[in-house]
Amino acid sequence: MRTTSTFMKSAAVLSVAGLALTACGDGDGDGGGSDAVEEHCSGEGDQGEITIGVFSGWEEGIAASELWNCILTAEGYDVTLEEAEAGPVFSGLASGDYDLNLDVWQPVTHASYIEDYGDTLEEYGSWYDDAELTIAVNEDAPIDSLEELADNADEFGNTIVGIESGAGLTGVTEDEVIPTYGLEDMDFTTSSTPAMLSELQTATDNDENIVVTLWHPHWAYEAFPIKDLEDPEGTLGDAETLSVFGREGFSDDHPEVAEWMENFEMDAELLYDLENEMFNEAEEDADYEEIVADWVSENQDYVDGLTEGGDGDDADSDDDAEDAEDTEDAEDEDSEGEEN
Repeated sequence: MRTTSTFMKSAAVLSVAGLALTACGDGDGDGGGSDAVEEHCSGEGDQGEITIGVFSGWEEGIAASELWNCILTAEGYDVTLEEAEAGPVFSGLASGDYDLNLDVWQPVTHASYIEDYGDTLEEYGSWYDDAELTIAVNEDAPIDSLEELADNADEFGNTIVGIESGAGLTGVTEDEVIPTYGLEDMDFTTSSTPAMLSELQTATDNDENIVVTLWHPHWAYEAFPIKDLEDPEGTLGDAETLSVFGREGFSDDHPEVAEWMENFEMDAELLYDLENEMFNEAEEDADYEEIVADWVSENQDYVDGLTEGGDGDDADSDDDAEDAEDTEDAEDEDSEGEEN
């Protein structure tokens, strides 16, 4: 059984009203993408069900989740991706409604959620170690630092364009950035990541100044002429890690998958390449499953390495150890025979 999850491409690039993620049945589309899905992202679904909670609008998490949707489906799991804001995802992990989330930012962005729910979750380690929160402006904006923003607020329509209200980045902006740099008189608008990207697209098209909350890694840095504002007071924190968390008991139910999550790593070049294919190069209404399947076919060695290890390899290792022990015993017997 193959489970497909499809996101609609962000409004920032193609004027789509929102970002949607759904679990749906097998597709019957034509073309190379469908062939790649059948070859790389198909399975029987007989290894159990896994539901991955995905943070709304956070593209690195969407990309990683879609990648593992493909991999786990090929390994025989029945996978569903469900989109929600950070709070409901953490709550869903704690209650057991979700099995995994692949986009937990530490130590700053999701600290409050980990404090609230961490005792009931399993942590499998980080897969990306150079993430950071940012405040970005158009490349030709008249300022380079957050220290200059208050005095130049009129240049940006007196507005900071944010993302989801429950996002960790939103909390850091409200609690740290705005009071530290005296930005209380500016309007801080929150709605969704696609809405923010749509505002960024409009400002770019009209050659207008704009301030947005953003983060690395994000495909927008390739798609738009933007720059990060310096943060001399360090309000946005240092580089963060992206980690995989699971519900309590997941590692007992699916020890092999838990081990794959523990060993999962992805460097910036691979992540940016996958994000670019999914969110920048893709056509409107693109099926992410097909895009990911094509990407997997072009990065097969890396993808194959993500499922090395686990119970099967442990058994192989035990067999190898037994073979080595038998060989050693035989050599000892030969040595004793020669001595006698």
